[in-house]
Amino acid sequence: MIVRKAVEADLPAILAIYNEVISTSTAVYSDDPVPLDNRKAWFDRQQKRNFPVLAAVHPDDGVVGFSAFGDWRGAWPGYRHTVEHSVHVRADHRGAGIGRRLVEALFPYALELEMHVMIGGIDASNAASLRLHRNLGFEQVAEFRQVGKKFGRWLDLVFVQRFVDC
Repeated sequence: MIVRKAVEADLPAILAIYNEVISTSTAVYSDDPVPLDNRKAWFDRQQKRNFPVLAAVHPDDGVVGFSAFGDWRGAWPGYRHTVEHSVHVRADHRGAGIGRRLVEALFPYALELEMHVMIGGIDASNAASLRLHRNLGFEQVAEFRQVGKKFGRWLDLVFVQRFVDC
């Protein structure tokens, strides 16, 4: 498996992973699957800002995961050295270290863009993601109680952060 910059041809596979996460988990606080043009617009915004979209590509299974980062709290100038990342792995490839590789692969891009802090927002019940981020040196810095609602229940959101330039 390799991790590389995603290309537009990867978007259908990225979309399938993203929509599966939306429909089956609380990793994304959204209720409805999105169409391909949503992911295309997101991809184009990422390209325009020179922010990475990375794809994990398995030789037999194609794209099995993706990661990216973008502006944190909008594009306010005071936050220009902070990004928020996301990582998603296809259901049949979770637990194989792909998420770790995808997040680690973001760090050089963050350094190149002179980022200082990388933040992640993780559902408090997502023990695997919290463990992954802790093992990558992220520190839990906040927990927001009942800020989301999905599948008929209130959700707590944990923020983790890691300095990327030290």
